[in-house]
Amino acid sequence: MTKAVRIHETGGPEKLIYEDVEVGRPGEGQVRLKQTAIGLNYIDVYHRTGLYPLPFDLPVVIGTEAAGVVEETGAGVDDVKAGDRVAYAPVVGSYAEARLVPANRLIKLPDSIDDKTAAAMLLQGMTVSYLLRRTFPVKKGQTILLYAAAGGVGLILAQWAKHLGVTVIGVVGSDDKAKLAKANGCAHTINYATENVPERVAEITGGAKVPVVYDSVGKDTFMDSLDCLQPLGTMVSFGNASGALPPIDAGLLSAKGSLYFTRPGLMHHVAKREDLLDLAQSLFDVVEGGHVKIHCNQEYALKDIQQVHRDLEARKTTGSTVIIP
Repeated sequence: MTKAVRIHETGGPEKLIYEDVEVGRPGEGQVRLKQTAIGLNYIDVYHRTGLYPLPFDLPVVIGTEAAGVVEETGAGVDDVKAGDRVAYAPVVGSYAEARLVPANRLIKLPDSIDDKTAAAMLLQGMTVSYLLRRTFPVKKGQTILLYAAAGGVGLILAQWAKHLGVTVIGVVGSDDKAKLAKANGCAHTINYATENVPERVAEITGGAKVPVVYDSVGKDTFMDSLDCLQPLGTMVSFGNASGALPPIDAGLLSAKGSLYFTRPGLMHHVAKREDLLDLAQSLFDVVEGGHVKIHCNQEYALKDIQQVHRDLEARKTTGSTVIIP
């Protein structure tokens, strides 16, 4: 038996149950992984609440990324062997001391990246990779708007964009978070609690506004995001921290400047193994090159998972968070 966190029904943090589970031996194409560090992501909250329903019968172990050491491989597994350091994302079931994982979802870790850093950055960093390189490929000299700039994705995206020669305006919720965002790539910050975001964007850009908004907040910021865009600009909605967006009025997008709207997700960008490895390698390159530093600002024990989710939803966390089994 091993310890894991399961939900037996959807709901609040109290639905996260730390309990014994049976793991078993790996089947064909699987490995048994001893996990050393688990990543925390807002999608975990969506799975817990049922906002993003999981295609599994309850009870189910949630969580989407982790790093660890391969303990045993099943039949047909050639890419990894016992003793290899690996990480994965997004594969549901990471809130556990040990688990079975499809071998084709594993990524071997470079010696220069430790387990905690890998667990803290993989899902968020690959998200940034597709946002900046695929969803809206940014260009040197552009100015972009980024919400939740002091969060895990935000700190990585701001640094990466700065490395590419892009000016980042970061939206945050406090003066302390503004300082953190500025220290990690944001040329300008806007405190949404005290400032009007569209007005400040217009002021910073001399009225030109921005060609793209990366918004992971959702319902509360959607209209402001649209009002920050240039004609033909792109609204990238990749999260729902404040709640799901209402139905989108296509006429509104036209009226505000023939805007583009997209709602991408990491799962589709890593469905093919070659794409998974491409996004991971691009992340490893900027981290190993010193262009992006990973800020693991919180560390919790797996048994304290209910408090982890309370702190995440209360926006008490900054940067990345790791959970130790």
